[in-house]
Amino acid sequence: MTEDAADVEPVTRRDHDVSWSANLEQPRHADDRDLVVEQAKDAVAATATGCHVNLVTHGDHGHPETYLWEPLAAAFDDRSLEFEYVDRCGCGGHVTRVFVGGESVTRGGS
Repeated sequence: MTEDAADVEPVTRRDHDVSWSANLEQPRHADDRDLVVEQAKDAVAATATGCHVNLVTHGDHGHPETYLWEPLAAAFDDRSLEFEYVDRCGCGGHVTRVFVGGESVTRGGS
């Protein structure tokens, strides 16, 4: 993440014990893929076991499997994550559902 991202509001301010969505497709996210990855990590960390977080990423970065899934799996090798590509948003972004506490890390989807 670049140093000038300190002014970017975090995507989560609390832990989530229900499924939820993290908006990672703001204009600032389009300019900084590292910010997307770091805030996605924060979102997964704030998601309780047995729940999922929908990571809505900016379309400028392409399909999230190409840059996001592997760093998340590596960052949480002590937690079992399952990735599901949901779809593209009408605005061009991408939605990845990350289940926390699944049996294995999967690499599937469209």
